[in-house]
Amino acid sequence: MPHAFVPKLWTVLRGGYASADFRADAIAGLTVAIVALPLAMALAIASGASPDKGLITAVVAGLIISALGGSRVQIGGPTGAFVVVVFNVIAIHGYDGLVLATLMAGAILIVAGLVRFGQIIKFIPHPVVTGFTAGIAVIIASSQVKDFLGLAIPAVPAEFIEKWDAYFGAIATVSPQTAGVGLASLLVILATRRISPRLPAYLFAVVFAAAAVALLKLPVETIGSRFPDMPTGLPAPTIPAFSLAKAQEVLPAAFTIAFLAGIEALLSCVVADGMTGFRHRSNQELIGQGIANVASAMFGGLPATGAIARTATNVKSGGRSPVAGMMHAVFILLFMLVATDVMSYVPMAALAAILFVVAWGMSEAKRFFALLKMPMSERAVLLITFGLTVFVDLTVAISVGVTLASLMFMAKMSESGGVVNGRAMLNEQDPDAEDVHQREALPDGVEVFQILGPFFFGVAGELLSTLRGMGQPPRIIVLRMRLVPYLDASGATALEEFVHEAHGSGCEVILSGVQAQPMEVLNRAGLGRDSARVSHASNYLEALATIASADSRVISTRSDGAAGED
Repeated sequence: MPHAFVPKLWTVLRGGYASADFRADAIAGLTVAIVALPLAMALAIASGASPDKGLITAVVAGLIISALGGSRVQIGGPTGAFVVVVFNVIAIHGYDGLVLATLMAGAILIVAGLVRFGQIIKFIPHPVVTGFTAGIAVIIASSQVKDFLGLAIPAVPAEFIEKWDAYFGAIATVSPQTAGVGLASLLVILATRRISPRLPAYLFAVVFAAAAVALLKLPVETIGSRFPDMPTGLPAPTIPAFSLAKAQEVLPAAFTIAFLAGIEALLSCVVADGMTGFRHRSNQELIGQGIANVASAMFGGLPATGAIARTATNVKSGGRSPVAGMMHAVFILLFMLVATDVMSYVPMAALAAILFVVAWGMSEAKRFFALLKMPMSERAVLLITFGLTVFVDLTVAISVGVTLASLMFMAKMSESGGVVNGRAMLNEQDPDAEDVHQREALPDGVEVFQILGPFFFGVAGELLSTLRGMGQPPRIIVLRMRLVPYLDASGATALEEFVHEAHGSGCEVILSGVQAQPMEVLNRAGLGRDSARVSHASNYLEALATIASADSRVISTRSDGAAGED
C-alpha cells in the first residue's frame, strides 16, 4: 500500500505504543468528549434533527475518522458547517433524503482521496472559505434566537429575511425565564473561558442551566419536553433506502456535503500540524472521512468532518495519537448509555447559548475584516460569497465564489503573460540583452515572437490577434516558447489555428525552446516534432541556423548569445 494511503493509527501503533501513551490519550479523549457532548446535541437540533442523531454521529463517525484518517490528532463529528445544508436537505427531502445524501457524500470523499484530490482541495481561495463560513455563522446564530428568547413562534421560516421578520413580529412574546437562562448560560461560557480556558465551558453551562431549571421549576423548554422519546444507545446499522430518482434529487446536496467535509477536515489537519509538528496525509484523511460518513449514514447519523475546535482541545489536553479520538467516541457512547435521562433536563436556551459561541468562533471576524482591506477583487469574492450564503443558498455561494475567484486569478495570470514581438523586445529590454542583438540580426521577411508565462485559454487569443494585426505577414515566424512552463488544450488549439492561418498566408512557423509539458500537449495536438506543419528548434540559435540553412546564407550572431540557451 502506498505510504500516502496508510492510516496514521497504523503508523503510530507500528512505531510503538506504550501504556503511558494510552493514559495520555484516554485523558484527552475524556476531555474532548465532555466538550463534544453538549455540542453534538446542539448542532443536531440546529440542523433540524433530534439530539441523539448528533451523538450517534460523534460516536460512529468520530471513531472511524480517528481510526482510518490521515492525522494523529483529528477529532471528527458533526460541525457547524453542515447545519445549513442539513437543515435544508431535511426540509426538502426528509431525513431519509439526508441519510442518502450523507452516504453518497461519503462515497464521493473516498473517490476524491483515491484520485489524490487531497492536495487540490487545499487551493480553494481564502475569501471563498471565509465568506461562506462567516455566512454559515450568521445563519446558525439567527436560527437560535427563538430558543434563546423563548419566542412563541409555531414554525420559524427558513429564509433569512422572513426569519427575522417573524422574530420582530413575535418580540412581545419573549419569555423572561427562558431569556434569563439563555443569558446566564452564555455568561457562564464566556466567564469560564476567560478564567480558565482549559475547563469544559459548554458542560458547565448546561449543568448550571439544567440545575437552575430543575431546582427553581422554571417554565423553560428542555430537550426532554421537545424530544420526549429520545432513544438510548446506538441503533442497529441498516442500508439506507436507495432509488435512482431519490439519488438524483439529493446529488447536489451530496456534493456540497463532500466539499464542506473535505475543506473543513483538511483545514483542521493543517491547524493540528502547526500545533504538533507532525504532517497529515491528506488523501488518506479524505478516505477516512468518506468511510466515516458512509458508516454514519448506516447508523442514521448526520454528516461528519474534522472539527477544528475539538481537535485543538485534543492537542492541548495531551492527545498523542488517533487513540485519543477513538476514546472520545467511546466516552460519548458511555454517556449515551447511562446519562440519557439526565440530558433531557438540559434547557434549549442553554444549547442556543452554546451555538451563539460556536457561531462567533466560526465567523472568524478578524480574518473577515482583514480581508476587507485586501484588493477590490478579493473583497468582492468575500462579500458576494457571504451575501449568497446568507440570503440565497450555500451551494450557490460556493459555486459562484469559486468561479469568480478562478476567473479573477486567470485574468491576473493573463496580465502577467502574453505574446511579445521582436520590436517590443527591442524597445523594452536592456540594450545589451541577447534578444536585442538577435532581433537586429534577423533576415528580411523573418519575424520573432516570444510567449511569456503559462499559455492557457486566458491568453490564447492574443496570439491570433497578433498575427491578424500584422498586415503583410512575414515568410517565417519564430515562436519562442522557452518561458512557457504550461500549455493547455485551448492554448494548443490557438497554436493550431495560428499555424493554419500562417500557412494560408504562405508563412512558415518554427517553434523554439519548447519545454516538456507543452511538447507533450503539442504531440497530442499534431504539432510535435514529427509534424509536417511546423518546424522545431531546441533553442533560438538553432532556429536562426535553420533559417540560414534554408536561405543558403550565413546569419552571424553575437558572442554574448550563449549557445544552447533559448
